Amino acid sequence: MYAPERQQEILRLAQESGRVDVLSLAEEFQVTAETVRRDLKALDRAGLLRRVHGGAIPAGRLDFEPDLAERDAVAADEKDRIAHAALAELPADGNVIIDAGTTTARLAATVPVDAALTVVTHALPVAARLADHPGIALHLVGGRVRHRTRAAVDAWALGAYAEISADVVFLATNGFAPDSGLTTPDLAEAAVKRAVVKAARRVVLLADSGKFGQRHFARFGDLTDVDLLITDTGLSPDDARSIESRGTEVVRA
Repeated sequence: MYAPERQQEILRLAQESGRVDVLSLAEEFQVTAETVRRDLKALDRAGLLRRVHGGAIPAGRLDFEPDLAERDAVAADEKDRIAHAALAELPADGNVIIDAGTTTARLAATVPVDAALTVVTHALPVAARLADHPGIALHLVGGRVRHRTRAAVDAWALGAYAEISADVVFLATNGFAPDSGLTTPDLAEAAVKRAVVKAARRVVLLADSGKFGQRHFARFGDLTDVDLLITDTGLSPDDARSIESRGTEVVRA
């Protein structure tokens, strides 16, 4: 099978199933994984597919949301650097909200065991990483737990955050851009993120550069809502200056 024929079939499979993965395609067409990656790259350049970790989805699938383990494996080194840089933003003996997200979970994993903080979270992975810290007063917000993010959403979570006034929220997002703002695939998740932004006096966004320019279905805020963006050096200096011109400080870790 010639490459154009294979790519056409890959596109058909993606449109039928909503997603294709590299290893399954390699087995299907009896080619190497590297050949499949070149096919996906060509289709991505043509605007027909959008590459994601391990495969691709049809272009325009703004509601697509990879599972937690898959998202955690993307830009792992960058997320670690962002998490370590975010430690400097923890208030001494203060109270913080830690949002649901893979980078915010890495922040929770880096918090020193002897830290003295009050932490509020609706994210099970965040709570699990902080539960054994004797100096942390941990408050776990309840609600319906979404399987993909292990985060509580809906009325219980929204009601709890309406009662909170935190020093700082460490916020996560699936996409950020000056024009489309802060976006995530799920409306219920977006509502909770909107609530945590309102519940804190300072908003620190933790987002790797791969999320810059990404736009998803549910919008929950604007970059002007963010006091500080901590990202990685993959965000260009020009893009960083563009964001800072709108009033958001940018740290490239």
